[in-house]
Amino acid sequence: MDFRLTSDQQSFQDEVTGFIKSELPAGWDSAREGTLEERLAIERQVMQRLAERRWLALPWPEEYGGMSASPMQQLLFNEQMAYHRVPGVINMGVAWVGPVIILYGTDEQKKQYLSRIASGDDIWCTLYSEPEAGSDLASMQTRAVRDGDDYIINGQKIWTSLGHYADWGWLAARTDPDAPKHKGLSTFAVKMDSPGITVRPLVNMAGSHEFNEVFFEDVRVPASQLIGEENRGWYNVAVGLDFERSSIGATSTARRTVDELVQYLSSKAGGVSPSIRHRVADHALSVTVLRMMAYNIASIQEKTGVAPNREAQMAKLFGAEMQQQVAATALSAFGMQGQATHEDSSAFPFHYQYLRSVANTIEGGTSEIQRTVIATRGLGLPRE
Repeated sequence: MDFRLTSDQQSFQDEVTGFIKSELPAGWDSAREGTLEERLAIERQVMQRLAERRWLALPWPEEYGGMSASPMQQLLFNEQMAYHRVPGVINMGVAWVGPVIILYGTDEQKKQYLSRIASGDDIWCTLYSEPEAGSDLASMQTRAVRDGDDYIINGQKIWTSLGHYADWGWLAARTDPDAPKHKGLSTFAVKMDSPGITVRPLVNMAGSHEFNEVFFEDVRVPASQLIGEENRGWYNVAVGLDFERSSIGATSTARRTVDELVQYLSSKAGGVSPSIRHRVADHALSVTVLRMMAYNIASIQEKTGVAPNREAQMAKLFGAEMQQQVAATALSAFGMQGQATHEDSSAFPFHYQYLRSVANTIEGGTSEIQRTVIATRGLGLPRE
């Protein structure tokens, strides 16, 4: 591929960076330092401003509130937003719920859900993982039993990101317990304030509340909220995961960390050890490699109209492990100061990133799962 931007692509990138510099709500760049309520308020404001430009659901067809943007436009947008750490951009409803509804939903479902996702009015969470069904996701046991015009849901989900303030949940549940595990699942849109749903916080080792466990006790969900065919939900889940495994965000986050680390090391009194300099140089090269991988994926999508599964898995794997390596180097560069847990310390952002990066090789599919998928689906190797 040609890694140089066309004039139209460069113009769009300039428009996005101009928006970030001049049109975001006051205080957006310090939102991470406020309370949860303050951060969420800023995120909602950012989402509304993006929605006004049809940027929130940028790649969606115009009839559903998007701009029919090309894969390369979406990549350029995601890259700038991630590098500048703009809040309110990571939106599950836009990233994979909406695309699956566009593919498999009824006309009524598209009318009900898509416009409110594209406008930023509704936030979605994903209800997949369970205590006994993480990497082996198809083993989930949360049940959905048909009862007249409803399904009755019972079970538990875990590691539900943003479940504590989502309006809707994208639920995968077992509708046929006697079918093979991949063939007895269905997907539903579930209102998160439905009677019988309990959301409990899971605070991660970095001290932030992103995850939750969600309990379902005789929750009634109208049958009209079944998305796609009953018992064929695994295909919806698989498609959604493919949409999730984009890596330009990881690239940009790591690139920003490397840039900030270089800035800190350049001003450090007493100089920097050769080992740290060499590690930072290696990370800078790795960031560039991952960035080219992401651009190549977008180029393949643009030419073929198909998401390159193997390449996407490779980028996800490489990016997740690279983020951990960059965070470890950053913490080492600060020495004992790197253990600082108070936000006034210049080392605190790196300390937080180090702790948070532990989850990178688990969320969205573990590194082991990624390697298995690359080997089997990507390279055609036997499973055993």
